[in-house]
Amino acid sequence: MAKAAGVSRTTASLVLSGRGRELRISQDVEQRVLKAADELQYRPNIVSVGLRTGTTRTIGFISDTVATSRLAGDMIKGALEAARDRGFMLFIGETEGDAELEGLLLQAMQDRQVDGLVLASMFTRTIKVPKPITATPAVLLNALPEQPTPLPAVLPDEVEAGRRAARILLEAGHRDGIYLIGAGPGLRDVPAESLAAVERLVGIREALGEMGVTVAGARTCPDWQPEYGLAATRDLLRTARPRALICFNDRIAMGAYQALDDVGLKVPADVSIVSFDDHPIASWMRPKLTTVALPHYELGRKAVDVLFTEIDRDRADSDRVGEVHRVPMPVRGRESVAPAAPEP
Repeated sequence: MAKAAGVSRTTASLVLSGRGRELRISQDVEQRVLKAADELQYRPNIVSVGLRTGTTRTIGFISDTVATSRLAGDMIKGALEAARDRGFMLFIGETEGDAELEGLLLQAMQDRQVDGLVLASMFTRTIKVPKPITATPAVLLNALPEQPTPLPAVLPDEVEAGRRAARILLEAGHRDGIYLIGAGPGLRDVPAESLAAVERLVGIREALGEMGVTVAGARTCPDWQPEYGLAATRDLLRTARPRALICFNDRIAMGAYQALDDVGLKVPADVSIVSFDDHPIASWMRPKLTTVALPHYELGRKAVDVLFTEIDRDRADSDRVGEVHRVPMPVRGRESVAPAAPEP
């Protein structure tokens, strides 16, 4: 390539390493080298560059079931695009919740000398941070550590999402007959290990409390699937006539729609419903479901942005506690909430 450009090997090397201007190589010579590189389809040896610079321009992304989930695929997309914007490649591994496989994947990533790691969870939860991860700059995505750790975490802002869901009903004039399906009314009335349930419930109670409104009642679901939403709403309807429901995810809301229809109640004419997640079914349901969306794409991008801060950080400060970064959850206003009916 140096021969094609009519320059020395040293000059060609300096231009291709980005040091041409620094060492006062003329613009004409620089352009000749770059043109020759383009014509000869020159590509740098990444392994050699890594040995020289101490970096591999790669990031490891290890998750439980994010990569194989249709719901959270945008989390991977956001991370991929944020890495690509910086000229980095993303290596993706899936553990399916197997702790032994997680350890093997972490070791494999570190053997390949990735510059940083993202450890991601499909559902917001607390996790035991594996010890090998502390040897590399890393970020927790959609997870909090069980014990204090220097690792930062990136999560959806579930508390604010709970406030937003409650405010949707409050702004529509609802003050009475608001029931919860999925969790509540107390903070201990939640499915096991569900961090999202606790935080959403905190936000709901705060927003309603600010307006002097109390939850009329609740039904807890052991799993947030349509059949449990159906059973919980049927049980509620045996003793109460709700004016509005806050369902803890869209699958529960799908079951609630069915239970209400079975007794001749219409959404939103008779009962308003607001939910969480923005699952694809939210826009398929009729009427379309108003929900507070999980920002999967933004979570993935934010995790990589935070990771680069970690890569540049002085890692000598091992006593610090990692910062928690909250990503806003936007409202998807659709057709399932109507103004409250006047009192008879």
